[in-house]
Amino acid sequence: MDPFNVHTQAAELLETARSSSAGRAAYMPVGGPGTEMTQTIIALASGFQLDEHENPGEATVLVLSGQVELGSGDSVWSGSEGDLLEVPDARHHLLATSDATVLLTSVKRRSGLTA
Repeated sequence: MDPFNVHTQAAELLETARSSSAGRAAYMPVGGPGTEMTQTIIALASGFQLDEHENPGEATVLVLSGQVELGSGDSVWSGSEGDLLEVPDARHHLLATSDATVLLTSVKRRSGLTA
């Protein structure tokens, strides 16, 4: 794979998110259908969020720019540029408290595995 500048892509996505009625944009440079691990750059305009959803596996959120809140149940974790947040193994949401970009890394759970 050729070198890929995450910050350049994130800045472009943030411009798209700011002009989108959904307030968000995303690009998946690593992974896709049929892969276990994915990395997705997500841009959220201030005040927009990824609504509550299930966690399909292990995941982390690296805040590239701005500020976000990762929430699950009654718990909320705040992150700003450079912070790494572990996504809880539960329903959760991600709110941009300022214009923000993040790198989501996730590994899908394998079904049917036994010890």
